[in-house]
Amino acid sequence: MLTPVPSKPHTSLGRVLEALGDVLLEPVAVGRDTRRQLGGVVIHDPHDDAEFPAQAVVLGVGVRESDEIVQLMHTVAARGATALVVRSPVAASTELVRAAHSSGVALLGLASGASWAQLAAMLRTLLAEGDVGDVSPQTLGGMPSGDLFALANAIAALLDAPVTIEDRNSRVLAFSGRQDEADPSRVETILGRQVPERFTRELEKDGVFERLYRDQGPVYVYPGQGYDEKIAVPRVAVAVRAGDEVLGSIWAAVDQELSEERTAALVDASKIVALHMLRLRAGADVERRLRADLVSTALEGGSGAQEAIARLGLLGQPTIVLAMGLLEAPDDDLRLVTERQRVADAFAMHLSAVQPRSAVALVGDVAYGIVPMPGNHGDCRERSVRVASTFLERTGRRVAAAIGIGPLALDGSGLRASRDGADRALRVLLTNGGSKRVITSEDAHIEALMLELADLSAARGDVATGPIARLLEYDTKHQSQLVHTLRCWLDSFGDISAASAAAYVHPSTFRYRLRRLAEVGGIDLDDPGDRFAAMVQLHLLPRIEKPEEV
Repeated sequence: MLTPVPSKPHTSLGRVLEALGDVLLEPVAVGRDTRRQLGGVVIHDPHDDAEFPAQAVVLGVGVRESDEIVQLMHTVAARGATALVVRSPVAASTELVRAAHSSGVALLGLASGASWAQLAAMLRTLLAEGDVGDVSPQTLGGMPSGDLFALANAIAALLDAPVTIEDRNSRVLAFSGRQDEADPSRVETILGRQVPERFTRELEKDGVFERLYRDQGPVYVYPGQGYDEKIAVPRVAVAVRAGDEVLGSIWAAVDQELSEERTAALVDASKIVALHMLRLRAGADVERRLRADLVSTALEGGSGAQEAIARLGLLGQPTIVLAMGLLEAPDDDLRLVTERQRVADAFAMHLSAVQPRSAVALVGDVAYGIVPMPGNHGDCRERSVRVASTFLERTGRRVAAAIGIGPLALDGSGLRASRDGADRALRVLLTNGGSKRVITSEDAHIEALMLELADLSAARGDVATGPIARLLEYDTKHQSQLVHTLRCWLDSFGDISAASAAAYVHPSTFRYRLRRLAEVGGIDLDDPGDRFAAMVQLHLLPRIEKPEEV
């Protein structure tokens, strides 16, 4: 039975403006009510009619003219969006303010120099705050659990300096306000959500990271010591630790060295940041397990399926199930588990970008994706193949995976059949060893049926009989290749040139072997029934090399 989950609090428009307003976003026409909730990020595409997530923030890439903006505000409002972001500068004209009021869509401007990808990443981080961990109003160190942006602002107030919280790879997890008081390098870091590589190289060369991760106290970095000229304000940093594990670091841009009291405050703050980072990590694991439970229950089709489908936001929607498995698996069990989860996470990211309501989870050895298919049902098969193929093309051979695609499920009751079809298609791909990497259940039907017949034959303990049994016995006694010759001939539809090439022998030698196998096996190669019987038996017993007891 599924454990009831409390409804998740969404991030408000005011929360986003508070966190990103100094550097990335400016309010153009938002009205007085900034408590409006935000529920997802969508990139505007005039040719895409896919359903928006509830209360979406729409990124209006390439939309510049005032009349275009007004029209788009009303369009996205009709699809349930809460906010629209366009590139600054954009003046808060009477027309835009009136459109924002009538549509109920807040209009924001993206700062010059910031990329849409950077904004999308930051927004998704903020909007994910209500999606992980315990959603109760728990606090850690007086701060809402997992709210790194609020924590960064609190630390900035203690130190009277702008602050960033970064992970081990110098990616910015959160930042405080007042970043404009720092220097160009800090602004560049915030906009890119990553410390530029040239800075990290200089810090590594100077041994800053070594001292940071070794020492318990803060480490200072001063401008004019061989660093980039954009570093004009000194930095103080302290590592964030959980026991012996370094989780990340806190960086503050300061005018001078911290007093003894502020130094102690920074060190104490690092301990609280560690608790929040651990909470976020644990919360992400909980969310992942919960999602796997929901996806698994939805795909099983039992009594709890409808509830699980509803909680995934997929109730009443036509969907297709995609099943992804690894073609090549690491020998080490731990590496295998890690690789499966890594590929599943990449798959989830890809599908959520294509269709925001997609649900992905790793269930056992297979990553399942439930993908909504709105619009024309006639081309959903082609669309699903394109989605799967694009993922494998983007990941290249670094991800040795294959994807089976099930039939369209018009509603939740058809999800089990779609999952079964996807499983059968995936098995065909894995059995064929990677000759294909994407196939639909329709295209894989005959091969899947033969594999299932082979399973039945193996379960009953069937062995070769008739001509095949006689050829296997002859090959065993004389070290000959008559069964292999027959396979090549049948697979080549009787084409001697192609069959002899497959057997790596001269056509004359192949013809001799063909006559010999007809004599030994007592098989009439001109008889369609004999050929079909031999072909079926060879497919049902594909791995047999010799008869067990003939």
